[in-house]
Amino acid sequence: MTIQNISTVDMLSSVREAAQRIHGAIYYTPCPYSAKLSELTGQKVYLKLENLQRTGAFKERGALNKILLLGAEERKRGVIAASAGNHAQAVACHATKHGIRTTIVMPAATPLVKVMATQNYGAEVILHGANYDEACGHALEVAAERGLTFLHPFDDYAVIAGQGTIGLELLEQCPQLEAVVVPIGGGGLIAGVAAAVKESRPAVKIVGVQTARLPSMVSAITQGRPVTVPTASTIADGIAVRRVGEITFPLVAKYVDEIVTVEEEEIASAILTLLEREKLLAEGAGAAATAALLQHKTALGARHTAVLVCGGNIDVSLLSRIIERGLVKDGRLVRLRVHLADRPGALVELSSVIAGQKANIVELQFDRAYYGVSLGDTAIDITLETRGTQHLADLLAAIVEAGYMHERIL
Repeated sequence: MTIQNISTVDMLSSVREAAQRIHGAIYYTPCPYSAKLSELTGQKVYLKLENLQRTGAFKERGALNKILLLGAEERKRGVIAASAGNHAQAVACHATKHGIRTTIVMPAATPLVKVMATQNYGAEVILHGANYDEACGHALEVAAERGLTFLHPFDDYAVIAGQGTIGLELLEQCPQLEAVVVPIGGGGLIAGVAAAVKESRPAVKIVGVQTARLPSMVSAITQGRPVTVPTASTIADGIAVRRVGEITFPLVAKYVDEIVTVEEEEIASAILTLLEREKLLAEGAGAAATAALLQHKTALGARHTAVLVCGGNIDVSLLSRIIERGLVKDGRLVRLRVHLADRPGALVELSSVIAGQKANIVELQFDRAYYGVSLGDTAIDITLETRGTQHLADLLAAIVEAGYMHERIL
């Protein structure tokens, strides 16, 4: 079936059939109202929590729908997929459940947590290539060599229909729904959701969000066809796709009202906001839609808006760095280099100034030989916790008033 001979009714019917097919095997994820994000964005925000799926992402829907449509011979031969992690886990989990041998090709730099999770679901994992595109090319070669059925992560009607079941759930969960904000990688998620929502309620706005480092769908819309964008690294590895699908592109062009991009720092800030304000763990791709709202990137205005938190499989070391950088950006973690006399009691005096401002000392490091200090003086690098930008400003003012030279280390 090609885009030329599939009707809009066929697409909506396919999504409805997928919903019946996967019912009971996929978690019907909640979509709660977020008072905190609504305050921050000026909209009435509802969070569709696909990060709560068993494998930590929405990909289970499309993967399972495709697996259930496989013929007996295809099941017997086994399946193969290429993925940065979430599609891999989804295929491994559900194919293994149905007794199907599974091989997954993942980019060499895939976070260890995703590699291990995929293996734990029963798949053979092959690490190959610097990005998804290279992994996908190798997967197709292995599929031909071994006679395996290739399960595409986004450019497949069955996969798109499976992802579209989220759209049907949103319409049930939010009767007042006016807009949906969806991350875009290859386009499978937004194509399915947009088709389901627009064919049911055309007035609902659909907004797509990509990382600014890999704006493959933005480029495709601009040029009127899928194009390959340059390789780039991003913390949103789940949507790090250089070329969108031949099937997904026309569907996105037809149904999506607006596509915006977000920067790396904006995605990192959204991850921290979801974690701190909502107690939700989201990976980079999972937080991209939230980032677009928090940064006021869309033209939606004050609408009842559903935001897809589409995945939560984040590497803990990356999460640690994001938290630390977020605290620095908010002024809640600061490192200062302070010059003081090299004599007994000097540190106590400085500490008294800091304690008087109720800031917390996290780490200290002295240096007499470097930093250009004079003989008889020393420099100290001091890392502090504060309550935010105003508290930090008060602390710095107190340090200056006490007669200390200092500089902030970024």
